[in-house]
This record gives sequence, structure tokens and C-alpha cells, in this order.
Amino acid sequence: MPYQTLKGGRVPIRMWTDPETVEDLALDQLRNVSALPWVEGLAVMPDVHYGKGATVGSVIAMRNAVSPAAVGVDIGCGMTAVRSSLTAEDMPDDLAGLRGRLEKAIPVGRGSHRSAVDPSALPGLRERGWYDFWKGFDDLHPAVRSRLGRARSQMGTLGGGNHFLELCADDDGAIWLVLHSGSRNIGNELAEQHIEAARKLPHNQDLPDGDLAVFLKGTVKMDAYRHDLFWAQEYARRNRAVMTALAQNVVTRQFGEKRCRWGEVISCHHNYVAEEEYGGVELLVTRKGAIRAGRGDLGIIPGSMATGTYIVRGLGNETAYNSASHGAGRRMSRTKARKHFTVEDLVEQTRGVECRKDSGVVDEIPGAYKDLDAVIEAQSDLVEVVAHLRQLICVKG
Repeated sequence: MPYQTLKGGRVPIRMWTDPETVEDLALDQLRNVSALPWVEGLAVMPDVHYGKGATVGSVIAMRNAVSPAAVGVDIGCGMTAVRSSLTAEDMPDDLAGLRGRLEKAIPVGRGSHRSAVDPSALPGLRERGWYDFWKGFDDLHPAVRSRLGRARSQMGTLGGGNHFLELCADDDGAIWLVLHSGSRNIGNELAEQHIEAARKLPHNQDLPDGDLAVFLKGTVKMDAYRHDLFWAQEYARRNRAVMTALAQNVVTRQFGEKRCRWGEVISCHHNYVAEEEYGGVELLVTRKGAIRAGRGDLGIIPGSMATGTYIVRGLGNETAYNSASHGAGRRMSRTKARKHFTVEDLVEQTRGVECRKDSGVVDEIPGAYKDLDAVIEAQSDLVEVVAHLRQLICVKG
């Protein structure tokens, strides 16, 4: 469906969903963003919902400014997917053992590796530049420099909340590895330091929402934030790469190298900032709960624990700043979901998927999320579907 336009402050609010379905708190956030003096444009994806700091599913284009809270505290959070040569017919009837081996290889929740993962010991990992990457830790915000050991041990870990690791089958029966994670504790700490610093700046004192405080181009604080931001985005990307290699090794060991081969890795951030040009103007584009969908860009749009995932290809719609949704999006807060659903509901809604079915993940129940197929349909001018995946195994923290 074509986007709808709402009246904003300085710029209109372009929405790829029915505004009547968006909660008032999210609409208030979007209106506040549209009124910022630095904003050049605002696009809203069909998975939109209220979020801490800024609206999830928002694409904010600013000139000479960036809001750290609009990026969020999980800097660089995103998705990775890779297709294997295995098929659904290769999978054992009982997937519990394979799920257990994946959970043993990749710490979940608050877990960390006992010692830092050695990238050279992962034959499937094609990442380079590890020395230079870690050398850059000494240049991060002084408040986090004592966290090096923790950052190293969390490299290659999943985290909790809506982060997941899955084995899925597409409509042709091919098995895919799919995962969702971000920059772990180091990204969170960096974000909190810079969000607090932005709030105190004089030019942010009269904003309608203090969470939208910005850094301005040409200032020392902006340069410091962008340095830490891009480092954390790289940490998140490498974190997913390490987990992908660890999971690939588990699957390959189970089925053998002759039967199990891996294809192209697809990776995309959905909480990040990019430097992009539109209409001849250099802009800082913040995608919070949105992926880049430039023409030909491959992306990943998941639903929930049992509603599948779509692999998509961007159509390059500049009206949306070459963006698309990052998932189905929540229709119910975690608190409300825990009150509304039971473990029995979770068992029923995840029937056929090997996953946790306990009170600790009730807030991630499929019923707490929007309808994924409707979200995909609403952005047919932003992406085209490449593959549809359904979960066989879902690992959560």
C-alpha cells in the first residue's frame, strides 16, 4: 500500500501503516521528532511501536546532527542469515539435542564465554582486522575502558530479550541459520554515556522530549559519539559473525562437511546511523528498528518465535530513505504480554518449534507481535520477498 502522510512539525510524517493502528505514545514521539530543528525527513515503517528514547520503526534523517537516544542502547543490533545445503528431510525427528549443542556453543542471556573466542580457531569465520579492531578499544569513552575483558568474553554471545538464534526451513525445504543480536553490554554502556552527555548540552534544554537530545556536527562531543557509535556498530557486526561461525560449526559437525555447506552470509543492522546523501544533501540517517533497503540490498525481516522470517531485497525507495521494517514489531508491551498470556498459551503458539516453553519467555510469545505477513504486504514498494522461512529450532536467552 502507498504510504500515508501525517502533519508533523518541520517535516511531514510518512507512514507505511495505518496511523489509526499506532498507539498514541508512539504518535507523540513521532510528532516530537518531526519538530526538531535539525530534522530533514521522517519515515515510519509498518512495524512501528512506542520505544524508549525514540519510536521503534522510525527512520530519522538529520542534517549536521544525530540523537544518540534515537539510535538506542543496543547500538548495531541486527540480523544475520545464511543458507545451507541441508534440507528439512535431513533434520532428525527430535531436535532437542541439536538445540542443546547450539546453546552450549553460544552463551545466551547474561552469559559470556569463559575466555575470549579465538577467531583463528573458527574455520568458517572470514573476518579480518581483529588486531586493529581491539586496538581501537583504548580510544573509546574513558568510562568503559575497564570493560575490555568483558567485551572480549561477550564477543560471540546472544543476549536476551528478543535476541534469538534459529534453524529454519524455507518454502523449498532448504535449511537456514538465522540470528538476531547486537553490541551487548559494551554498546549499552557507550550509549548511556553519550545519551547523558547530550541531555546536558545547552541547545537541548528546550526540546519537547529530552530523549531526543542531539550532538551537533563540528563539535568535540559529536566526534566522540560518532567514533564510539561506529566502533559499537562494528562490534555488533563482528559479534554476529562469530556466533554464525560457532553455530555453523555445530551444525557441520552433526551432519558432516560433505553434506553441510554454507552459502552467502546476509547481514544487516537495524539500530544504527549511516552517512547518506539524498537530493544532493549529506544526511545522518538513524534507523531504529529499520533496515537499509537500497536497490538490491538483501535484508532480513523476522516475525516472532514461531511465525517465520522473510529474506527480502530492497527496491531503493528514497521516499523511505531506502529503508524497510526490521521485523513484525510488537503490538503488546512485555509487561502486558506477561499479564495476558500463560505458559500454556506459549506452548500452543510455538507448537512444532523446538524452543523454550517456560515463563521466562512468555513476553516473547508470538501473540505479542504484529502479523508478519501484513507487515510485509504493507511495504511492497520498499522490498520484494526473496525467501520465506519457518522456524524449526529457536534459541532464546
